Amino acid sequence: MSVPEPALPLPPVLRDQPIERVHRDGVEYVVLGTAHVSRTSMEAVEALLEHEHFDAVAVELCESRAQGMRDPEAFKQMDLFQVIRQGKAGMVAASLVLSSFQKRLADQYGIQPGAEMKAAMDGAAARGLPLWLVDREVGTTLKRAWHSVGFWQRFGLLGGLLASVFEREDIDEGEIEKLKQGDMLESAFSEFASGSAPLYRSLIAERDAFMAARLREEAARSSTAAPRRVLVVIGAGHLKGLCEHLRTQQDDPAAEAAALAQAPPKARWPKWLAVGLVLLVFAAIAWAFHRNAALGTQALLAWVLFTGCFAALGALAAGAHPLSIAAAFVAAPIKPFRPGIPAGGISAMAEAWVRRPRVADFESLRDDIGHWKGWWTNRVARTLLNFFLVSLGTIVGEYSAGIHIVRSLF
Repeated sequence: MSVPEPALPLPPVLRDQPIERVHRDGVEYVVLGTAHVSRTSMEAVEALLEHEHFDAVAVELCESRAQGMRDPEAFKQMDLFQVIRQGKAGMVAASLVLSSFQKRLADQYGIQPGAEMKAAMDGAAARGLPLWLVDREVGTTLKRAWHSVGFWQRFGLLGGLLASVFEREDIDEGEIEKLKQGDMLESAFSEFASGSAPLYRSLIAERDAFMAARLREEAARSSTAAPRRVLVVIGAGHLKGLCEHLRTQQDDPAAEAAALAQAPPKARWPKWLAVGLVLLVFAAIAWAFHRNAALGTQALLAWVLFTGCFAALGALAAGAHPLSIAAAFVAAPIKPFRPGIPAGGISAMAEAWVRRPRVADFESLRDDIGHWKGWWTNRVARTLLNFFLVSLGTIVGEYSAGIHIVRSLF
């Protein structure tokens, strides 16, 4: 149920702000809907903290995003070798793309996106209030969004992300209005998000339910004496959905949050398809040797040349060092016998070893990736680019080799 506003008149900065008050389980949640690119929203957070008493402050942030706000230079300590070895190159690249989109907003409007969240964090710390980080981990959200759409729709997803980086014109007022009413992640995916129900569910609806469950979970474990009042600072696009879930959720909050925080299981068919292709190709090579040693040798050579050359071509397209190109050529043909780090990972680690990223590369990374040339000139970005292009080249090489070998037998 909703409860009336306090008897004291609101300060002018709060009078036109979207504020909902929800009472649940002895806790009053004062939910402020903010615009991620609005100085007024930042001022509204500060005014609410001054105007009313709260026992805790909750923000639409996960631990990794909060850490990024506390220490925006932390990415400079990134260990590229560990990133590649642990298979996190894709997640790091996506995070960099999102940060580049945010930087464009900051440069254009003179305020860092999420400044109202930072104001809430600082206000809680200054008053000695508990800070609740109630949003789902951004990595889990991105994974669930990726797996929520079909194979071909993922190209639109990637296109929206890339467009948010390489578009050089100022972000128009229509897009800013979306940000004021919507969500940063949704906007970064451009128009594709608004036209995809599964993507909207992953980016917005699931997080509404997750944040409501986390608020209830934190309130249940809190030692603050009742009555309790919690300031909740979220994007305006989540205001309606979160408040509805706060009023209606009945399941155990910890169980509900845990279910929504699960990373989606990896699809098995791409792996089985790749294994099936390799088995088919090597069966064809074995059959070629059975028929004729010279024919078998030609088939085996075709496998080495197709996979190695396409992988090396990917490294070359990324502007990689000759040693990285050679590593791609050697690693790609033996990929079926070497489970673990893909050929793109081996080539990228060679690139990071030969051309070790400098401090300047990390310092200018967010600026450099905002232009397509920066992906080739910045050593950190080029290493990630090398990983993706070599991996892509290896896949193309495997399919090309398979087609060529099968055709040569008939």
